[in-house]
Amino acid sequence: MSYLIKPAGYRALLNLSQTEMGIKKIKDFFQQNLSSELRLRRVTAPLFVLKGMGINDDLNGTERAVTFPIKDLDDSKAEIVHSLAKWKRLTLADYQIEKGYGIYTDMNAIRSDEELGNLHSLYVDQWDWERVMGAEERNVDFLKEIVRRIYAAMVRTEYLVYEMFPEIRPTLPQHIHFIHSEELLLKYPTFTPKEREDAITKEYGAVFIIGIGCQLSNGKKHDGRAPDYDDWSTVAENGQVGLNGDLLVWDEVLNRSMELSSMGIRVDREALLRQLAICDAEEKKELYFHKRLLNGELPLSIGGGIGQSRLCMFYLRKAHIGEIQASIWPEDMRREARAAGMYLI
Repeated sequence: MSYLIKPAGYRALLNLSQTEMGIKKIKDFFQQNLSSELRLRRVTAPLFVLKGMGINDDLNGTERAVTFPIKDLDDSKAEIVHSLAKWKRLTLADYQIEKGYGIYTDMNAIRSDEELGNLHSLYVDQWDWERVMGAEERNVDFLKEIVRRIYAAMVRTEYLVYEMFPEIRPTLPQHIHFIHSEELLLKYPTFTPKEREDAITKEYGAVFIIGIGCQLSNGKKHDGRAPDYDDWSTVAENGQVGLNGDLLVWDEVLNRSMELSSMGIRVDREALLRQLAICDAEEKKELYFHKRLLNGELPLSIGGGIGQSRLCMFYLRKAHIGEIQASIWPEDMRREARAAGMYLI
C-alpha cells in the first residue's frame, strides 16, 4: 500500500530549474569527495545480470526481480539489478584492485515490489561502492572509520548547498553518533524498529546503527539483511554482533529519520557458511558468486550503497522523492501530493 506524508504548510524552497541545478552540483561534488575519501575509482556497471548465478542482490529475500528473456541466449532470463552488492566484489577480483583501494559506480535499479511513498520509488539510483580490505581490518573500529569518512563528505556537500542556496541552512551535526541495534532496543524497549530509529536520530541528528540482520535479545531483527553480502553474525570483542549498519539523518521536512546509506564489512568464507545455515539457504553454495567466494577467489571487502535521490531530497529540503526523480506514481498520490505543495516530476 502506498502512503503519503503531507507536511503541514510545506512549500518547496527551490523552483524546478534551481532543483535541477542543485541535483547536478550535489551529485558531482559528493561523488568526487567520496572517491577521494575512500580511494575509489569509477567503473561502469550493468543494469541487468543473468538469473540463477547468485549475483543479484536478494535484499530481504522476498522482493521479486524484474526479469526478461534474451533472444540470442535461447531465452535465458536476465534480471534487472536490485543493487550491485555482490557484482562489485566480483569486479574487485577481476580488476585486481589492491588493498586500501576500491571502486564506485552509478547503480540504477527497478524494485517493483516497493511500497511507494515519500521515500520509496520504483526507480532506485545510488552510488554503489566497494573497497578491498585486510583480515586485520575486519572489526567494528574499521567500520566506524569508513562511516566517518563518508559522513565527512556528506557534511561538506551540505555546506556546498548552503553556498549555492543560502535559504537552505545546514542541519547536519559535525559528528555522527554510533549505536548498536541491541543498545537501541534496550534504550527504547517498547518502540518498533522504525520508532527507535526516529527517536535516536531526532536526538543526535545523524546516526549509524550497527548490527542489521542479527537476532536481538527480543528474538527479532532490527531489520532484514541477505545472508550473502554483509557480515551480520560475527561477534565482536565487546560481545556485540554484526559488522554492518545503516546511516540515518534527521529530516526536518518530514519530521522523521531518513536512511541514506546501508553498508558493511562483507562476509568471509566462515561468515557466509554460518549465515546461509542460519537462513536455511545453503543451496546457494552452488551458485557462481558463492562458489568463487568459498574457493577464496574474492578479496575481503567493505562496501555499501548511498541513495542519490534521497541525498538530493535531504539537501534540497524536498518532501517527496518524486520531486527529485522521474518515476511512476499512483494517480491519487500525484493529486494529493500536488495539493500539499509537492510537484512530482
